[in-house]
Amino acid sequence: MDAAAVKPDAGSGAVIRSSRICHLVILSTAFWALVLYSCMHGSDDGVVPVLSFKPTAFSLPKLPVISIPIGRRPPSEQTPASVAQVNRSVTAPADRCAGRYIYMYDLPPRFNDDLVRGCRALSPWMDMCPYLANCGMGPALGDEGGVFQDRGWYATDQFTLEIISRCRMERYECLTGDPSLAAAVYFFNTTSTRDALALDLAEWLVRRPEWRAMGGRDHFMVAGRTSWELERKADVDEEWGTKLLTLPAIRNMTALILETSPWDRDNFRGEVVQSWSSLAAPYPTYFHPETAADVVAWQEKVRAAERRWLFSFAGAPRPGSKKTIRAEIIRQCGASSRCNLFDCGSGASCYWPGGATRVFESSDFCLQPRGDTLTRRSTFDAILAGCIPVFFHPGSAYTQYMLHLPGDPNSYSVLIQHTDVTGRNASIEETLSRIAPEAVRAMREEVIRLIPRVVYADPRSTRVDFKDAFGIALDAVIDRVAERRRGAAIDGEH
Repeated sequence: MDAAAVKPDAGSGAVIRSSRICHLVILSTAFWALVLYSCMHGSDDGVVPVLSFKPTAFSLPKLPVISIPIGRRPPSEQTPASVAQVNRSVTAPADRCAGRYIYMYDLPPRFNDDLVRGCRALSPWMDMCPYLANCGMGPALGDEGGVFQDRGWYATDQFTLEIISRCRMERYECLTGDPSLAAAVYFFNTTSTRDALALDLAEWLVRRPEWRAMGGRDHFMVAGRTSWELERKADVDEEWGTKLLTLPAIRNMTALILETSPWDRDNFRGEVVQSWSSLAAPYPTYFHPETAADVVAWQEKVRAAERRWLFSFAGAPRPGSKKTIRAEIIRQCGASSRCNLFDCGSGASCYWPGGATRVFESSDFCLQPRGDTLTRRSTFDAILAGCIPVFFHPGSAYTQYMLHLPGDPNSYSVLIQHTDVTGRNASIEETLSRIAPEAVRAMREEVIRLIPRVVYADPRSTRVDFKDAFGIALDAVIDRVAERRRGAAIDGEH
């Protein structure tokens, strides 16, 4: 067992050490439904399994009303009056939620629940209703012929992060029902009917009293799509997506999305990170463990896996696309006796959740070229299987997931510039063969160590005792808001 692989979260990692409530607002569920309502639902190489489950009624749990006045501890932590009167010298226990309280909006149902209830209409190509089950994890899977463990595995769609996040936040231990903050008011207008619901939402927000204190700079939301689908530049029918993240009010917020814009960068924690208003979070995978023990058991399984192939590729060729080098990758992989090609364009095998995982578990390296955008869910499926990702563009991971992946990309991955492959005919097999075996083992161990950081724990579980992808992202949001508060306080003193 790798004791360093998963470190249980003891609840002592509060980022902001103060008695003041850190007031954040999560706007969940609406944004995923909002995007799918107006955009095509695309998948990455068929990683969304086609299921024949009979859709069942789906409803989201109601948010519990929790009211905690500023400066006071939750009732469960307050000292009973009788005890306090007997021994007033006893020091009150520290507030474990100090600086971590979150206020969660109860949005009008037209922004979330109504759209989720209409899940059959969310995509013109497939019925999304089965994938909203189990708090967005989708239907439970078996062990898939020994590929997976007995529990914790689900047929998860790569675009259901909002549903997962909402269920997770509804069980967050530091929720508060006391907003305590005020807001500034913005007014919007647009000629694009695709943006009608987004504009309605933004206008509703800026009218809220919670908004006026910091103009939304203490708000955050989860939108499980890429910036390409959320930052449309022009009001023409040919342009893809919505303008959600470009709306003035929304730009003040922090958005957790699957891929940020490569053109907008800001300085956060003293280093260059993602878009000015966005932070990249990993794509959901099939694994949603309840405890650190579940993660450790899986890490041991992939650590012991027999790696019979030097490298592998799972994906479709994308013919005619100038954005990807998949055609050359498929050509080189097919010509090599050391490559396992899992061609998603030649059949339905890629729709089997265990298929790509089995391929990744048997390979040292997994090729990760870009798809429609720079990033792929397959990257995280590969990491989950202990397979070292091979990128062909730094924007596929290095400039995106800096909250979740190591600062040294060479510690867990390989970069082969796409221009070397297409322009200079670099051999992928020769490049990977030159990496020393001890270096391969070190990289694989680092990949396996990353597993708890890139998976989303079961959002229904009350036993999560490790910091998962959502917990890491939430800490980053709290840090960002704290810095904004400090900046506002300094500006107010001058």
